[in-house]
Amino acid sequence: MNYVTYGGVTVGLILLAYELVSWWPGRKPLMKDPVKHASRLLPFLLSWAYGCLTTLGVGGAVGWVSGAVLGLSNWLGDVALVWGVGGSGGQSAARATFLPLSGPGLGIVLILTAGFIAAVKKASADNASLLKRGAWCGITLGMSAGVAGFAAVPLALAANWLGDNTYGRL
Repeated sequence: MNYVTYGGVTVGLILLAYELVSWWPGRKPLMKDPVKHASRLLPFLLSWAYGCLTTLGVGGAVGWVSGAVLGLSNWLGDVALVWGVGGSGGQSAARATFLPLSGPGLGIVLILTAGFIAAVKKASADNASLLKRGAWCGITLGMSAGVAGFAAVPLALAANWLGDNTYGRL
């Protein structure tokens, strides 16, 4: 199982803060057309959800890539905390329990992986970077003990339900 440190969560929160600050249109434009401006966050949020799902007991190539990204993020964040602000590294920030994906849920993650790769390839350079940042953010925050980590439970339930109903109906 993957685990996340406070450094990894810090990297995820940095990615989230970067995206929110880049997205923020201002109060007046947001009040004028909230749907238009909120829809600009949708690709990031969907790729965040995908990244979060890849950390939930997924093995194979997808799990290996997700684990490598999480390990690198943990290391980068821990180094930044130790050398940047004098904190300590390596402290676990993971939830005590997590909901693993079922066999059909893992099938859904594989299908989503194919869709994510296609979306990244089809997207412009800026949008591809947005999708990658979203997945990276989801990988780092999906296992955390905070609010973002608790979002992994409904995502896992949804993937398992969708997988059970997709594979069970064929």
